[in-house]
Amino acid sequence: MAGRIKVNWLILLGLAILVSGCAETQFLISGTKRLQGAAGTTGHYKIGNPYQISGTWYYPAEEWDYDETGIASWYGSDFHGKDTANGETYDMNDLTAAHRTLPLPSFVRVINLENGRSIVLRVNDRGPFAKGRIIDVSRRGAQLLGFKDQGTARVRVQILAERSQALKAQILGQDSIAEHGSPIQVDKMPKASVSAESLPPPPGAQAAPQPSSPPPASAPSSQAAVADDIRPAPPAEPEVTTVAVGPTKIFVQAGAFTNYQNAMRTQIMVNRVSPATISHVLIDNKDFYRVRVGPLATVEDADRALEQLQAIGYPGARIIVDGKGAGS
Repeated sequence: MAGRIKVNWLILLGLAILVSGCAETQFLISGTKRLQGAAGTTGHYKIGNPYQISGTWYYPAEEWDYDETGIASWYGSDFHGKDTANGETYDMNDLTAAHRTLPLPSFVRVINLENGRSIVLRVNDRGPFAKGRIIDVSRRGAQLLGFKDQGTARVRVQILAERSQALKAQILGQDSIAEHGSPIQVDKMPKASVSAESLPPPPGAQAAPQPSSPPPASAPSSQAAVADDIRPAPPAEPEVTTVAVGPTKIFVQAGAFTNYQNAMRTQIMVNRVSPATISHVLIDNKDFYRVRVGPLATVEDADRALEQLQAIGYPGARIIVDGKGAGS
């Protein structure tokens, strides 16, 4: 052994305690850096101001508990190579998505409620702006979720809050994320002190002779030249999981009202084009009365009903998928 290592064990003990308390946070940030680098992210972090499309207002926000069911669509070659809303370049072969209000970028889990296939996508664009859709996934995302050919699917979309916050911290150069209300700094950890000293060889052993000069460098071999041309292996196939999903129903909701009389007036108006019902729900200890058309058999039926409601003066009408499937 050429040297003996001296380590300050008190510092190491303190280091181990600190690491045990924030290992998961460090993993999230370092893992996010690898994911971001692998995806070639060059965009910036963005929330954005409220905006209006075709008479409907959208309000971007850091909604870390976002969990919604609805209809997904996908977009491909018409947008391939163009800038996304946060300055990245859209690649239809990446695992990305467009959402109207979530932070850019952020991570979401998308579950196809029709076949149980589930993947994680990085939201880096705004959209979809077709009525009745809650998320636009990349072509590759649609392939892996199993709805590319049919064009749409009933889905559940859940933001991955911790991974998204770690991604935000990495992009903004914060190197910290809040955990239980306390920021954890990952670049302030104490360093273990290490020193070394030379020792004589043990009894009965001979020290190896020290060369007076380094050996001459040999000419590069053909093998070395070939090695220089080796490209990194392609990334592993993204993880696609399959989860159990329950039955779902599609409705078109004209509105949700805290006043029952307003709900009744809306029901009368909607009944002129399609039979509507009023259902009661309690949200945050507040009564809401929802006016809905349905259940409807297909997405196409829901699209037609949505167009009818918008045409008679309900621009905020939307398609609702009842039943969250796995994890509900």
